Amino acid sequence: MLNSYCGRFERSYHGGKCSFPCGYSCCGIAARAAWYPWQLQNAEISPWNPALFPCSCDAEVNTLKPEEDGLAAWLYQGTGDHHAEVKKQPWWKVMCLTGVDYFSSMGFQPGISYLAAGLLAPFATLNLVILTLCGALPAYWFVSRESPHGQGSFHILEHLLSGWKGKLLVLILLGFAATDFIFTITMCAADATAHIVENPMMVRFPYDRMVITSGLIASLGAIFVFGFGEAINVSLVLVIAYLGVNAVALTVIIRDLFATPKLMNDWIAGLGLYKSNWDIFSRSFLAFPQLALGLSGFETGVAVMTHIKTADADSLELRIKNTRKLLITVAIIMSIFLLVGNMVATLMIPKELFADGGEANGRALAYLTHKHVGEAFGTVYDLSTVVILWFAGASGMAALLSLVPQYLPRYGMAPDWARARRPLVIFFTLVSLFITIVFKAEVDSQAGAFATGLLVLITSAVTAVTCSMWKTRPFLRWYFVVIALIFVYASIAIMIQRPDGLQISLAFTCAIVLSSFASRAVRSTELRVKNVEMDATAVKFLKSACEKDWGEVRILAHRPDDKDYVTKEAEARRDHSIQTAEGNFVFLEVTPSDVSEFVSDTLVVSGHIEGEYAVLRCSSPSVPNAMAALLLHIRDTTNKIPHAYLGWTEGNPFEKLAKYILFGEGETAPLTREILRCAEADPDKRPKVHVA
Repeated sequence: MLNSYCGRFERSYHGGKCSFPCGYSCCGIAARAAWYPWQLQNAEISPWNPALFPCSCDAEVNTLKPEEDGLAAWLYQGTGDHHAEVKKQPWWKVMCLTGVDYFSSMGFQPGISYLAAGLLAPFATLNLVILTLCGALPAYWFVSRESPHGQGSFHILEHLLSGWKGKLLVLILLGFAATDFIFTITMCAADATAHIVENPMMVRFPYDRMVITSGLIASLGAIFVFGFGEAINVSLVLVIAYLGVNAVALTVIIRDLFATPKLMNDWIAGLGLYKSNWDIFSRSFLAFPQLALGLSGFETGVAVMTHIKTADADSLELRIKNTRKLLITVAIIMSIFLLVGNMVATLMIPKELFADGGEANGRALAYLTHKHVGEAFGTVYDLSTVVILWFAGASGMAALLSLVPQYLPRYGMAPDWARARRPLVIFFTLVSLFITIVFKAEVDSQAGAFATGLLVLITSAVTAVTCSMWKTRPFLRWYFVVIALIFVYASIAIMIQRPDGLQISLAFTCAIVLSSFASRAVRSTELRVKNVEMDATAVKFLKSACEKDWGEVRILAHRPDDKDYVTKEAEARRDHSIQTAEGNFVFLEVTPSDVSEFVSDTLVVSGHIEGEYAVLRCSSPSVPNAMAALLLHIRDTTNKIPHAYLGWTEGNPFEKLAKYILFGEGETAPLTREILRCAEADPDKRPKVHVA
């Protein structure tokens, strides 16, 4: 069916500029279904015919042409689906993008483990590995199945809770996710800076940490501005190099460890100071929250799964299968390196060197590499650590670029430019620079926020999986209940230990929630319905109205729960001075659906006969939007300017506006008229709204 309309051309982000013989402009998706009967009355045409409607835009890519619109076209290129513009890569390449964050924790994890658990650091790391392989990995194994388009664990929670409850929960979790991923960028860059400025060959200068960290963050953003695929290729080189130098260094260090049996004997003797095996286990387990930074990377692995290449491009099953390969491989590689790295660091480094100012503080494996492999290779190790720590933020940036466009613009809670990659990269880079300035590029001051956001994110994923399989897989639900409780404990523990992390995460959450509702208010008059479909009966009503002597289409708004059509018609004829000879009304009843939704892909309108009255019925999250979309559709398919008749509602206008933003209802008449004004700039071609 010929459906849809063409709204006012917004010279921004939707796509190419299309010039039609009727004088209208359209963009992107609307262009493919636009029909203009003013110039082609009674013509049998398809919804999209290039021969009839010459167009300069690329409808498939849906992008502006840079040569026509310069910087703006380049900046907003790819709006609508930034995943589609990225060349798909094999799963092992995408794994490296996830792994830059995960593997880079080798630079600081052994030192953190020793400070948290002392001689028990290897056991604490073993607990971390067990929870990784038996907790986080199985959870995200199921998350990948439920979100094949990269929506992440939020997608599960969104559907478990309907309406505003699900939306608010997603917004809150997005706040913690933003904390995790933003601080991934800033803390890792700050840690890379620490490795640089602590090098004795480095020339110091005022504010060197902030300047260097800001430069690293800006250069990372530049890579993403020029291409997502470039980031994947860079991460591949860095991960191969970093794992290679770690493998060489650990091999030599382990050889020296076995050549010195006294180190192992001293460690075993130190374990004898603990009361029992249970004492060792419990103390090791209690240290887990402080080691949680070693779990980063799982949510990113799911978020970027749309970039994974498969033999069949349309096969979601193959995409899920390859994503699971990614998750398993990255978890196993990291588990091996963490266990070995923590063991050698604990046994071979004196405890005083882990303290603040110690040679091994924050760089345990680098210290061992310099000592056992040599200064030359140690310098190479330092360089590889700095580079991968710098690029570890790519994992966080990739996750943000995958998650934000899938939720906030769809909720109406972000400007629609948030669907484009480049504006988002610039925005997140600026936020990261601001965080760096606020925290003075200090690593320790950011660790609490990083750990809090990460643990809450993983806890939400495990909880979502537990809830989703509660009825479908009862034999697994209690297993995931235990895993969920462990992560809940870890989240609460880190919040108690580092309350600043919770405060920062809540600040991020409040900022997202408040800005989201402000955005929804600003965008409240956008025409959100993409297409309109009418059944045969509804089309018959319109055709009949056009064939009558009066030839006018008069739409009378009516509440769905009111069946007194006789009284309603009498009131409308009296209030609007419409005599019987001037035509009949077609009643329109819009039932609010999920009012928390912002965009409605298709408005389905059905025709019904109630006695001698014609009634159109539809369901939509927004009553004024549905009415405006239907009026535009009637105009475009009948070559008639329809008239809509509405009445004023009693109540405070500000209360009505808030009710419209939150619940899709309110002062329907002025909102419908304003939506039409925004969608159609020409008053002569705009449907008429009458209010009494």
